[in-house]
Amino acid sequence: MWRMRRVAVACEVCQSLVKHNSGIKGNLPLQKLHLVSRSIYRSHHPTLKLQRPQLRTSFQQFSSLTNLPLRKLKLSPIKYGYQPCRNFWPARLAARLLKLRYLILGSAVGGGYTAKKTFDQWKDMIPDLSDYKWIVPDIVWEIDEYIDFDKIRKALPNSEDLAKLAPDIDKIVESLSLLKDFFTTGSPGETAFRATDRGSESDKHYRKGLLGELILLQQQIQEHEEEARRAAGQYSTSYAQQKRKVSDKEKIDQLQEELLHTQLKYQRILERLEKENKELRKLVLQKDDKGIHHRKLKKSLIDMYSEVLDVLSDYDASYNTQDHLPRVVVVGDQSAGKTSVLEMIAQARIFPRGSGEMMTRSPVKVTLSEGPHHVALFKDSSREFDLTKEEDLAALRHEIELRMRKNVKEGCTVSPETISLNVKGPGLQRMVLVDLPGVINTVTSGMAPDTKETIFSISKAYMQNPNAIILCIQDGSVDAERSIVTDLVSQMDPHGRRTIFVLTKVDLAEKNVASPSRIQQIIEGKLFPMKALGYFAVVTGKGNSSESIEAIREYEEEFFQNSKLLKTSMLKAHQVTTRNLSLAVSDCFWKMVRESVEQQADSFKATRFNLETEWKNNYPRLRELDRNELFEKAKNEILDEVISLSQVTPKHWEEILQQSLWERVSTHVIENIYLPAAQTMNSGTFNTTVDIKLKQWTDKQLPNKAVEVAWETLQEEFSRFMTEPKGKEHDDIFDKLKEAVKEESIKRHKWNDFAEDSLRVIQHNALEDRSISDKQQWDAAIYFMEEALQARLKDTENAIENMIGPDWRKRWLYWKNRTQEQSVHNETKNELEKMLKCNEEHPAYLASDEITTVRKNLESRGVEVDPSLIKDTWHQVYRRHFLKTALNHCNLCRRGFYYYQRHFVDSELECNDVVLFWRIQRMLAITANTLRQQLTNTEVRRLEKNVKEVLEDFAEDNEKKVKLLTGKRVQLAEDLKKVREIQEKLDAFIEALHQEK
Repeated sequence: MWRMRRVAVACEVCQSLVKHNSGIKGNLPLQKLHLVSRSIYRSHHPTLKLQRPQLRTSFQQFSSLTNLPLRKLKLSPIKYGYQPCRNFWPARLAARLLKLRYLILGSAVGGGYTAKKTFDQWKDMIPDLSDYKWIVPDIVWEIDEYIDFDKIRKALPNSEDLAKLAPDIDKIVESLSLLKDFFTTGSPGETAFRATDRGSESDKHYRKGLLGELILLQQQIQEHEEEARRAAGQYSTSYAQQKRKVSDKEKIDQLQEELLHTQLKYQRILERLEKENKELRKLVLQKDDKGIHHRKLKKSLIDMYSEVLDVLSDYDASYNTQDHLPRVVVVGDQSAGKTSVLEMIAQARIFPRGSGEMMTRSPVKVTLSEGPHHVALFKDSSREFDLTKEEDLAALRHEIELRMRKNVKEGCTVSPETISLNVKGPGLQRMVLVDLPGVINTVTSGMAPDTKETIFSISKAYMQNPNAIILCIQDGSVDAERSIVTDLVSQMDPHGRRTIFVLTKVDLAEKNVASPSRIQQIIEGKLFPMKALGYFAVVTGKGNSSESIEAIREYEEEFFQNSKLLKTSMLKAHQVTTRNLSLAVSDCFWKMVRESVEQQADSFKATRFNLETEWKNNYPRLRELDRNELFEKAKNEILDEVISLSQVTPKHWEEILQQSLWERVSTHVIENIYLPAAQTMNSGTFNTTVDIKLKQWTDKQLPNKAVEVAWETLQEEFSRFMTEPKGKEHDDIFDKLKEAVKEESIKRHKWNDFAEDSLRVIQHNALEDRSISDKQQWDAAIYFMEEALQARLKDTENAIENMIGPDWRKRWLYWKNRTQEQSVHNETKNELEKMLKCNEEHPAYLASDEITTVRKNLESRGVEVDPSLIKDTWHQVYRRHFLKTALNHCNLCRRGFYYYQRHFVDSELECNDVVLFWRIQRMLAITANTLRQQLTNTEVRRLEKNVKEVLEDFAEDNEKKVKLLTGKRVQLAEDLKKVREIQEKLDAFIEALHQEK
């Protein structure tokens, strides 16, 4: 009844709405009326055409079904009249299910179309990989040889069991099709009207069939679940029965054996894949080297990082700076196998070897990187050593040994100077390792007394870096208690956060050690106070130095495959072989690099700022020139000064050469030629004596003296140009370098040997010429003679003054007194002067009776003299007397040119001494001219060549440059340049590191 009342109320509401709108043509839209009112409205207006309502489904605007033509609807005949009792819930249910049908079908069709379109787009985007089939290793196609697919297939459940567990898809599809047919039998309007018929038999039949299908589907699902439970129970029962058959011990042994075989199997597969990958990478890199891909290869990360470390080592070899960049430091006792482990990682025998002898005498920095060819090269050399050839390996070992011995100073055994070596090859792990000298316990004969302390200091200098990875090498064939390096490592890294422990010679240890558990204790770090980040065990060969790396690797794998240490789980698979060790060290190295490199870059930025500020405050107007740039500047100045030698005028050369040569030979000419010849009594004897002595002098001494004078003159002029201040442009920082270049160039320069022979002939011809052509030449010879005699007289006066002491004037004015010896010389001089006044033509030598007379005269005055003192005093007194006489004779000869032209016939005046000095003067002029020609044409150029060679040698000698270019300014500029270079390389490395990430 309440339903009937509800319908009546709704009808009244609709009728009231119609009455209020009766004045409007057209009717109220049917969609705005109540569902029941619409049926009544249609029943009371039989002439109204039925309009199909517009579909408003969710997929109409977003699906491809909107473009499909709608099929015509078949309307059911309308029953007019009032139906007082109706049930509307089937109509609402049908409307909901109708929408569900469109949703399912539209989504299925639209989703399928969209999926197909997307799949086609993806398919077009995939590149054609047919050209790159050669990149895929052959092992991929042969994987079925290593993996038993049949065994895996048998382990999986069969299709029948899976079918039992899965639901009956056919029945589900049939049910859905029935549901679809039910929903698509008429239009929404027809379904709505049919749903209003409470007594419809088809509706009841359909609902009963649908319910039955759902019940049947639920029963089938329950049956499949029960079958799955029974199958699972049977499987668990059979597994439990099989499990009970095998004992626990056999199960453990079987699992260990299977695990070991599986590990070895996959290890071999992995090695084979790596080998093929290495060959492929080598092929690709070779193609890149040949320019096939036409692209420029960038420098690898490890090479960039190694350059940073090289610059740091050059910047401060004593590690005084805050160098905390990571590197792998290899330390261990002597002969513990450090070098062998490093060679296994580098895959080549690159280090010199010796039986029990210390071979590593200085740190060796080895940079490992990947490349197409297995080669090695030094940082300061362009030669590549092919590590696949035994000749190159021997040459590399010899070169390393020579460099080590060169670094070791005299009186030392080891050196802290680092040798930098780069090793490239396919498959090498990228890292930087430093091989240090082995730690020793006792200093043996032949070693320096401080060898042990030096090795400790070098090792600590590298290990105290908080970011250095310590690779501690321990010999497994000796007692662990004899190790020294473990205590040293535990002091530098007490918590073991950056230490990797490596036990070598495990094969010997397993043979010699009675208890294998002792090796396990060593590996686990229980025998040492040292802690480590990881523990590894390796085998570095059978002790034969001629073994190849491949043979050692095969022996190592064979040993660990059969070793009890691995079978009994004392060692884990990842703790053995040098290959696993190199992988672990490389991972740890790069992890440390990524964690610390940016912090180190910031510290160098701060250092650079401090250095730049100091330079601006101290040298605001100077450019920042480092030692090499200063050397180049000094080199240019020195070469300019050498070139200026060629600009010296010929007149200047001849003047200084003639003056220097006369200063060198004047003593010989006066003492050995002129004085002996002048003491003769006639002109014939004078000329004969002069000719003989000049000939002897020319043949033996004069050419050599002339060459020496020319060479000294060239040195003096060169020194004058080198040391002459240049005003404001002069920089005293170059003075030491210029002096060293000058000395070394002069030391290397040698005058041409053929110059003396040609000069001897020229000088001999010049001295043979006695002809004076005019009065001007005669006066020049007299002037030259007067100058020479006056200079000699002045020297003689000084000698006499030193011999007899100060005269009365100096004694009174300067309060000086004569010594006893000077008083004796003075009395002797006075006595000899009295004798010369009596005989002015006295010969040059005193007779014995004259010496006795002089001595007695002096003794009579109370002066005791020795005959040798009388002779010495006579030499100076007679020399002064002779020179004064010769000067007087020179004045007389000023007017003797007329008599000279007549050969002094009918004349008492003889001026042969003037002719002698003319010959000497002419010889000096001709010799100076000849030497000047040799200087300007040959020797200056040879000196310039020597200077260039010296500068080139100094440019290659860094120690020489450091010694000659010193000072705060040079060091500050050098530090600033190095810090900038380090910062730039670090920034480039960090950028490349981020790009690789």
